[in-house]
Formats: sequence, structure tokens, C-alpha cells
Amino acid sequence: MTESSFLYFGLGVLVVCAYLCLYRMGKGPTAPDRAVALDMLGVIFVGFCGLLAILTGRDFYVYLAIAWALLAFIGTLALAKFLEGRGFDE
Repeated sequence: MTESSFLYFGLGVLVVCAYLCLYRMGKGPTAPDRAVALDMLGVIFVGFCGLLAILTGRDFYVYLAIAWALLAFIGTLALAKFLEGRGFDE
């Protein structure tokens, strides 16, 4: 097997994982479950960007992955504070 076939297999696995995360976001049952699924979807998107950067050889995808990871981290912190019932200034 060549290197590109492993990359395509990895993309397929990430598609299945993204589908399962979307299912968990829709099904629930609680808000923290949905928050974890959203965070996992961000990690999967970073994985997509990493595999696309390797596959195409363009560094744009690496920059996109770094920016998305930072935004997902900040969003997860904000959502955790919101679900905890505290304000953003506490």
C-alpha cells in the first residue's frame, strides 16, 4: 500500500468519526454531552486539515488547523463557564 492510500483511509475514518460526533450532538442527552461532541468535532477538523496538508503539500492547511484549534479551545472554555452558570468575568 502506498502512503496516499493510508491518508485516504485516515480521511475515511475521520468522516465516520465526524458523523458519530454529529449524531451525538443531535441526540444529546445532556448539554455537556453536546459540548464534548462539539469539541471532538473541532479536533476531527484539525485532523482533516493535517491530513490535507500532508496530501497536498500546502502549508495553508496547517495554519488553518492551528487557528481552528485555538478558537475551539477558547470556545470550549466559554461553553464550560456558561454551562457551569458563571459569567465570563469570574
